[in-house]
Amino acid sequence: MSNQQEWLYEIKPKGKLIDLNLKEIWRYRDLLVLFIKRDIITVYKQTILGPLWFLIQPLFTSVVFTLVFNEVAGIDNGIIPNFLFNLTGLTLWSYFKEALNATSNTFKSNAGLFGKVYFPRFIAPASKVLSGLFKFGIQILILVIFYCYYVFYKDVAIQPSVFLPLIILVIFIVILMAMGIGMILSAFTTKYRDLTILIGFGLNLLMYLSAVMYSMEAARDKLGEYYWAVEWNPLAHIIESYRSLWFDNLEIHWTGIYVGLGLGLVLFFIGLIVFNKTEKTFIDTV
Repeated sequence: MSNQQEWLYEIKPKGKLIDLNLKEIWRYRDLLVLFIKRDIITVYKQTILGPLWFLIQPLFTSVVFTLVFNEVAGIDNGIIPNFLFNLTGLTLWSYFKEALNATSNTFKSNAGLFGKVYFPRFIAPASKVLSGLFKFGIQILILVIFYCYYVFYKDVAIQPSVFLPLIILVIFIVILMAMGIGMILSAFTTKYRDLTILIGFGLNLLMYLSAVMYSMEAARDKLGEYYWAVEWNPLAHIIESYRSLWFDNLEIHWTGIYVGLGLGLVLFFIGLIVFNKTEKTFIDTV
């Protein structure tokens, strides 16, 4: 009989550039579920309106976009109601923004926890992204309610594309891009605290270049020689493709989906390399 003891857990240095130990993450799945519940419950636990903020934020923002960009700036979306057009783009953008923000703050917001107990660090950003799907799901439900209102009550001639189930693929692409970029930025925020402010400012600017409140066709007509800033933004093509799945009279940007998927995978794996490298030494700089 062998005297060698078989260890249940073994903590050792990471020897690979890309180290995503799915077996270990699955072993800590209860912790992942606990983090997700924490993120959903505690965010609005001590607020007056509570979960209603899930509804108020996109609705009020969509109203403002409708007044400013459609009524004042005169952007025409054809037969698609302007409010519904803006709400559709805003739901996906809000999820991307919050997922990227949460992922980029992983080391700074979890420094105390990371310094006391071991668990796969990837669980922290993953829980933020997955908990964000809860809020995203509520906003999709609100979008469907308003969609039905315009179709059945206002009798607007719109209908979803037959490729509507591809929304799952688009959401997957957004998750890859948000986590990839977020994990890369998380390495810099451990050393440069003021970068967090710059990220928030940059995301606000990026929203206006991501076809959230206008179509790419409208951007081509309005921006002229500056249209390249939108055209070369992969997120704009993804949001445009997402919106075209909801409205069959819009052309689906297949190229945007394919390029977005490829770019998302590249960013995710680069982010994972940076994340694995940073987690070894971040505790000394945070």
